[in-house]
Amino acid sequence: MIVIGVDPGTRHLGWGIVRRDGTRPMHVAHGVIDTDVSASIAVRLCQIESELTAVIATFRPTASVVEALFFAKDATAAAKLGHARGVALLVLARAGLSIAEYEPTRIKKAIVGHGRADKRQVAMMSATILRLPAPPRPDAADALAAALAHLNAARLEATFSKVEQTQMLMRASRPIRRPRP
Repeated sequence: MIVIGVDPGTRHLGWGIVRRDGTRPMHVAHGVIDTDVSASIAVRLCQIESELTAVIATFRPTASVVEALFFAKDATAAAKLGHARGVALLVLARAGLSIAEYEPTRIKKAIVGHGRADKRQVAMMSATILRLPAPPRPDAADALAAALAHLNAARLEATFSKVEQTQMLMRASRPIRRPRP
């Protein structure tokens, strides 16, 4: 499984790609799409669409995860974040990828161990888990963390599915006991 994580933003959109190699998550690539803040929102969204499409074409992920919206105090900032998130969802859907969405606190808890971790802690743990020589930029670190959280969730889901299948087979192979009259 190769997962692309996306940390949406109209100024800086982080992306990170990881894959599972046996039981160990492995780093594939990461980066940040930096847009021109003096450009209109429409132009920045076009840049995000174009560059994210190129990333997907280059690395061919098989699944994706996008950080879910959180409610910010600034309505304008939340709306712009929603625009970038919408473009990311559109690009991922057009690529035919399954899309998971996790809240920032869930991602932080999966990577750092608690949901109130700061960006520096997320970057340090992402670098440690993936054996990177240095922590990535915060937006890319958040995207890598989301991808790692999804890899872990997918692994757990696969394990539960196998257990469930085994239990079903065991139930099916038991002889039927009928009550005696």
